[in-house]
Amino acid sequence: MHDVVIIGAGHNGLTCAYYLAAKGLKVAVLEASDTVGGAAVTDEFLPGFRNSAASYTVSLLNPKVIRDLDLERHGLKVVLRKTDNFLPGDGDYLLSGRNGLTRKEIARHSRKDAEGYDRYIADLDAVVDLLKKWLLRSPPNVGARLSAIPKILTLGKDMAGLSLGETRVVHDFALRSAGEVLDRYFETDIVKALFGFDGVVGNFASPYAAGSAYVLLHHLFGEAAGVPGAWGHAIGGMGSITQAMARSAREKGADILLGTPVEEIIVENGKAVGVVAGGKAWRADTVVAGVNPKLLFDKLVPQGAVDADVHNRMHHWKGESATFRMNVALSELPKFTVLPKKGDHLTAGIIMAPSLGYMHKAWLDAENNGWTKQPVVEMLIPSTLDSTLTPKGKHVASLFCQHFRFNLGPGRSWDKEREKAADAIIATVDSHAPGFAKSVIGRQIHSPLDLERRFGLVGGDIFHGKMSLDQLFSARPMIGAADYRMPLKGLYLCGSGAHPGGGVTGAPGHNAAQAVLADRKPWSRRKP
Repeated sequence: MHDVVIIGAGHNGLTCAYYLAAKGLKVAVLEASDTVGGAAVTDEFLPGFRNSAASYTVSLLNPKVIRDLDLERHGLKVVLRKTDNFLPGDGDYLLSGRNGLTRKEIARHSRKDAEGYDRYIADLDAVVDLLKKWLLRSPPNVGARLSAIPKILTLGKDMAGLSLGETRVVHDFALRSAGEVLDRYFETDIVKALFGFDGVVGNFASPYAAGSAYVLLHHLFGEAAGVPGAWGHAIGGMGSITQAMARSAREKGADILLGTPVEEIIVENGKAVGVVAGGKAWRADTVVAGVNPKLLFDKLVPQGAVDADVHNRMHHWKGESATFRMNVALSELPKFTVLPKKGDHLTAGIIMAPSLGYMHKAWLDAENNGWTKQPVVEMLIPSTLDSTLTPKGKHVASLFCQHFRFNLGPGRSWDKEREKAADAIIATVDSHAPGFAKSVIGRQIHSPLDLERRFGLVGGDIFHGKMSLDQLFSARPMIGAADYRMPLKGLYLCGSGAHPGGGVTGAPGHNAAQAVLADRKPWSRRKP
């Protein structure tokens, strides 16, 4: 018998396993796949060509998690993009990066926007600093009455430390649309597109939809290679992160069992006491789930084990990121019309969406027709930074694309339309870099349905649930269960469906482990 059974060896499950095993608990991690990592894995999708299969870039992975798990000692190496972002536009382009590059490039387009950028960064700093304080804290569990009071007081103290102007900025970024906020700072389409892209990443919404400003913020919390706000690449792909996590957890004594899909949570006397996996019962004092909350309550928690209202709310948990993910093997590097020479811009996140209006039209097309013919595409070419991924002289690119709905409507299926959608994505890149389509010598396709089938991402949602205003902070995954303790005694949530949400952060895994450990203390009122 184990002290803790963790469902899923994704990056949060592995993070949680490390912290619990490091405290001497006997931990078993049960994973359905034949490899660890969840959506943070590296595939060889064509002989000699390797790349991250789903999640694809490094920034949000929490520095404390990196340090505590000693991931660098366990093999993780992160290198920075030489340029952060490259936006090819209509006859011109925009670059962003460190050492003043972003401001210099914005000024090249608009002196007024360069001044707006100074105000934007100053305002962002106040908001991001506040939100960072809560990444490794559980939110106030407002349904828990007295126990929520200390957290509410802490939040109030943090808010009281802001000036009136800063409080207004926090309100704007928490509630308004990305477009509405950006229109206050900038006048140039391509400049607004640079920042607005983060508002639609993994978010099926127009950049003018309320709440999209928070999604933008969510992508600004991180750092790479110790540089705040930077984006990087893990040598060997994202699988190198989770492989390092697995080595760290195993070093502390965690058991990680692959090819062991969990079928059901065992509930006795109103308490989770283990799981059934592969027809075998795995008994434990505590069960921790790293899966989407909808999957957890619809498929794994037995019917009748929780209140009908809880089951109903989780059954209707919203999840639709409208994401289509591809990898392509390339015979040569692309040559962009606006910047045809080889250079550091090819190490960047290459964003093909030159305006907020373009992003809005892509959302509207998908809303009406299932998927857009002119998608929002971010392309990374990690082989410009990592020679281990491809044969010499060849390259591999990640294509992260919006908007492609999971449900295409009556009579339509992704099994029939995935290749056509992939062709539209390739054509979009080719329109900016003529000859790109001819350079593609192989491709790996993950439609929204493929993301669900392979990675358990319900509805293809990369964040384990929409990052909308009604599913954030104290309401993630529901009021009264924001502290990682689910409404079933002995059951905890450690995946991206818990605060602070999606991305390869490790924060939900870290925070859930702290909740489990707190409940095991002799003086705790809630025993596992």
